Amino acid sequence: MKNFTEKLQHYMSLNYPSQITKIDEADGGGFLIEVPMLKGCMSDGDTVEEAYNNLEEAKKEWFTYMLENNLAIPEPADTVYSGRFMVRIPKTLHKIITEQSKREGLSLNQYVSNVLAYAAGQRAALTTKKN
Repeated sequence: MKNFTEKLQHYMSLNYPSQITKIDEADGGGFLIEVPMLKGCMSDGDTVEEAYNNLEEAKKEWFTYMLENNLAIPEPADTVYSGRFMVRIPKTLHKIITEQSKREGLSLNQYVSNVLAYAAGQRAALTTKKN
């Protein structure tokens, strides 16, 4: 079994995704940085760089508390995307997209990929506008 220091070093070495948000000037300005997987683990700074640097200390304190209290610590998944997935769709939808792909001179795979990319881009644009 690893000792406390080894466990802490292990968790500190993992690549936890973080998100950064600009803090409104009325609220003091600067940047807030959070690690969504580590509930409550956050920090801030006047600059993005300072916020990231401060987050390292916040993560260390968060992991220390969790380890000292024998609480579960989630680990980020090493997700590898192959670019392939299978999906079942109704026969009528299959017919419609097959016919549309032929009209546009594309393979069904190219057509579906283009439609998904467009939809994902539209969704991302809407999400960005809300923030």
